[in-house]
Amino acid sequence: MIQTYTTPQKIRQLIFILAPILITQLGIYSMTFFDIMMAGKYRTTDVAGVSIGSSLWMPVYTGISGILLALTPIISQKLGAKDTKSIPHSVIQALYLGLVMAAVVMLIGSIVLNPILELMNLEQSVHNIAHDYLVALSFGMIPLFLYNVLRSFIDSLGQTRISMFITLLALPINVLFNYLLIYGKWGFPELGGVGSGYATAITYWVIMVIAIFTIVKVQPFAGYNLFSKLYRVAWKEWRELLMIGLPIGLTIFFETSIFAAVTLFMSNYNTLTIASHQIAMNFASFLYMIPLSISTGLTIVVGFEAGAKRYKDARIYSILGISGAIGLSLLCASVVFFFREQIASIYSVDSDVIQLTAHFLLYATFFQLSDALQAPIQGILRGYKDVTISFFMSFISYWIIGLPMGILLSKYSSLGPFGYWIGLIAGLAIGAVGLFIRLLYVQRSHDSKRIQHQKKTKNLLI
Repeated sequence: MIQTYTTPQKIRQLIFILAPILITQLGIYSMTFFDIMMAGKYRTTDVAGVSIGSSLWMPVYTGISGILLALTPIISQKLGAKDTKSIPHSVIQALYLGLVMAAVVMLIGSIVLNPILELMNLEQSVHNIAHDYLVALSFGMIPLFLYNVLRSFIDSLGQTRISMFITLLALPINVLFNYLLIYGKWGFPELGGVGSGYATAITYWVIMVIAIFTIVKVQPFAGYNLFSKLYRVAWKEWRELLMIGLPIGLTIFFETSIFAAVTLFMSNYNTLTIASHQIAMNFASFLYMIPLSISTGLTIVVGFEAGAKRYKDARIYSILGISGAIGLSLLCASVVFFFREQIASIYSVDSDVIQLTAHFLLYATFFQLSDALQAPIQGILRGYKDVTISFFMSFISYWIIGLPMGILLSKYSSLGPFGYWIGLIAGLAIGAVGLFIRLLYVQRSHDSKRIQHQKKTKNLLI
């Protein structure tokens, strides 16, 4: 990360940071994508089970990893303020916190998983596949959370290409073990959709080991001597991580859990509808990696500038990021609209599934536009360490507005399952508008402080 002085320099730095993040996010999400796609080629009940399991897991994973994302603005602002000596201590504390969170998630999951699946009234075969898939996935929980911390450290230094290379190295491993364990090739057991859970868990261990090796051996990470000292647990550091991370995690949890809630309500429909809905949602979530990557990149650059109190530069980065996200979302929406049947055929060979999925994908085009505004603004606000209001806005827009509207439309109109999608789109749009208003307030507040500081400096000089 370096200080920039012109808009072209800012564009180059943002692209330099953003492009690897995008490839990394797409690579990580591709693991779920390939899990569902390859399970769909095996059997429809397997894709339904894996999709259900994935939809239950994603809110938990993204919520917990969202808490650990607090490390990104903390390190970015330390770098901006040239306080590099305290960075190793912050990273190690985040690793301790990630380890505890992984253990808590596994413990709670072992208690509540079966009751949740029983509430969904699934076909027994789909229930069993979803359960066993999540059990298999749990073997990779600890390395996944630890890797998220290490990746935040790597990305915060502006070295996002390293995260990209780690992911690109791991992705073929995930696909290979999917092939071996789903279809029972080369003497491996034929586990169907459940095999994709074990394949993903193995991959999580691989990326954690690669990340540790990189941080120990490769500069500039090796210069921080991250693992050269054993630090005690520092509750003050945990408090800072949680004060910033909990609102981030809860915001992400409310966003992603709404989709799991919709899946719960969708379980009243037949397996064909569930599978088609989940496939369309999976692809929409795949495309969401674009605005999410822009969001992560903006957290890094805005945090860096805010830490150095260069609020005008932070504002320019904000405009560049939001503009780029809107442009890319229009492109993605067009691709989904014109090629929705071809996209559906990637996941399944069943003609009924393809037709119904294509119908769901029509609604997914509207997701792209709201995401293009909502996700980057959240990243900008995190760079400023302004996270609490985002949490409340997400809760209201999704759970107070979006979900109730979806339930009403699905039950009391002819829209049926598509009513849930319309409710989600409405909630997402309202949330995006609210976040935009909050961003304007935060930036004006910082501008006011900057002007006051300049006046005081001028008076002192006089």
